[in-house]
Amino acid sequence: VPGAGAALRPCSSRVAQGGIDKPVIDRIIRVDHAGEYGANRIYAGQMAVLGRSSVGPVIQQMWNQEKNHLKKFNELMVAYRVRPTVLLPFWNVAGFVLGAGSALLGKKGAMACTVAVEESISEHYNNQIRTLIEEDPEKYKELLQVIKQFRDEEQEHHDIGLEHDAEATPAYSVLKTAIQLGCKAAIFLSERI
Repeated sequence: VPGAGAALRPCSSRVAQGGIDKPVIDRIIRVDHAGEYGANRIYAGQMAVLGRSSVGPVIQQMWNQEKNHLKKFNELMVAYRVRPTVLLPFWNVAGFVLGAGSALLGKKGAMACTVAVEESISEHYNNQIRTLIEEDPEKYKELLQVIKQFRDEEQEHHDIGLEHDAEATPAYSVLKTAIQLGCKAAIFLSERI
């Protein structure tokens, strides 16, 4: 029985809340929202530096997809009543700095950043897909479809980065490893905080 005399309020969300593993869904939606937010800031930083270059339209195309991903996770946060990570202000700055900093290395540097980030995100999405399938693929069908589609688009971005000479960046493996360590830390923190 809720608090003394308090009325139960039905959930105003259009998503049926019954039977879902709320902590798992909260963690997934929170971290994915943070990741898409960060990706938007990375591409904004890259466009600030390289927007008028020959690679600008390629970056813009990937950014447009990331904007759609963020829009969808904004909708899912409302539908599932998930709070965002408190680290969004930090990801705002860190994402832009990473994007602009990698772009200052030139087209290849920006693409190396894209490869590193998108590889990390694709792997992360694959882990979430496995988790949701183990939980109940039918119950989480809509969320699985979203994550699978976005994973495929992130993989496309990864491949575009490779096609645009990411691996020719000086110290590519060092840069990629450093960025991926940052991604892993961001994922770990955003799931929890």
